Amino acid sequence: MLGSEFLKYLENGGADGRFAALYGKDAVAAQKSRYAEACAQFLSRYGDGEVRVLSVSGRSEISGNHTDHNKGKVLAASVDVDVIAVAKPSDNGVIRVKSRGFDEDVCKPGAAKKSARYTSAAIIEGVADGFVKNGFKVGGFDAYTTSTVLKGSGLSSSAAFEDMIGFILSELYNGGSVDDVTIAKISQYAENEFFGKPCGLMDQIACAVGGFVYIDFGGDQPEVVPTPFDLTAAGYDLCVVNTGGSHADLNEDYASVPGEMKAVAALFGRPVLRGLTEEDIYGRLPEIREKLGDRAALRAIHFIRENERVERQRKALADGDLNTFFELVRASGDSSFKYLQNVYTVKDTVEQGLSLALCVTDAFLGRRGAYRVHGGGFAGTIQAFVPSDMTPDYREKIEKIFGKGSCSVLRVRSEGTAVIV
Repeated sequence: MLGSEFLKYLENGGADGRFAALYGKDAVAAQKSRYAEACAQFLSRYGDGEVRVLSVSGRSEISGNHTDHNKGKVLAASVDVDVIAVAKPSDNGVIRVKSRGFDEDVCKPGAAKKSARYTSAAIIEGVADGFVKNGFKVGGFDAYTTSTVLKGSGLSSSAAFEDMIGFILSELYNGGSVDDVTIAKISQYAENEFFGKPCGLMDQIACAVGGFVYIDFGGDQPEVVPTPFDLTAAGYDLCVVNTGGSHADLNEDYASVPGEMKAVAALFGRPVLRGLTEEDIYGRLPEIREKLGDRAALRAIHFIRENERVERQRKALADGDLNTFFELVRASGDSSFKYLQNVYTVKDTVEQGLSLALCVTDAFLGRRGAYRVHGGGFAGTIQAFVPSDMTPDYREKIEKIFGKGSCSVLRVRSEGTAVIV
């Protein structure tokens, strides 16, 4: 479909059903306007041509807090904030990507590690290199992207963008044959080797696969199992609260979590904690306390218990047992607060926005729904599963404390990567 034809397709309601499935019926009008603006921007910059219009979701970590780096288990979900792209192939071998609000990136596949680290151009080059290394076709393209996955929201804006570059290459040059998990692995490769961040694989998989997804990192290759469950149909919204805390100077806090866990594992002659039991930890507690400190022991116990919780949550969702699922979400959050200890930084005990948000949410929900720290922690966001009839009041209460726009009301969507046309 030509880009100009896509605008008429939107105007005539051709994509309305697709938008309703991805974003909800009440969001169709807003998405039509958003996609139309993206297409118009694409046409004004790159001209008309046969286009693909694509979407890649953001993600929310549901449970498995700080476990993937020690070959743990995770439950995550795709959500209805996303990166969208209008893209067409070019015959000059050059990739040009203009993202709304940012300068255009211009890259040539094969120019390995040419761009500076920590740039979007490095990600694009890394994904293209990963495609080549995995035997897939690569070529030039022009793309305009825009995103509702805001940076710092804890919903993985970088992973969604990485997956989008891979999704475009799959659709334009490989007939859409590159599966979501492979795209996710190539995205991780790009972020590790080109962008320069030693991330795990959870974010990329959760953005790409769609719906609730169980991921077990215990083997050489992750086990990825979709876990179908319609949270909206069950009468709940997923609310993510941005408390506004600064992530500045938190690198040491984040690094200490896998560092301490792996230090405990090293006492047992292992590279990671996976495979150890709680009894193993108890049996050598005096040694762990003396050599590594009490927090390292607590974090190791969190890891072991969290893996077991993820399995139980997966079963609860499969069985449609929301009461058990919510009970385990609360238990996971409680463990993160008490044992993992990633709800506030000890460098600044005055600012405790996450603790305050959890406290307010606990008082508001009572025994309905559930809540927990979201993602890496120390600052940033919490998540809450809120009954839909309580969501407006919850949002109003939260935004009085943390500011307008601090509470994002999300839907779990069934598709991670999605073709519009």
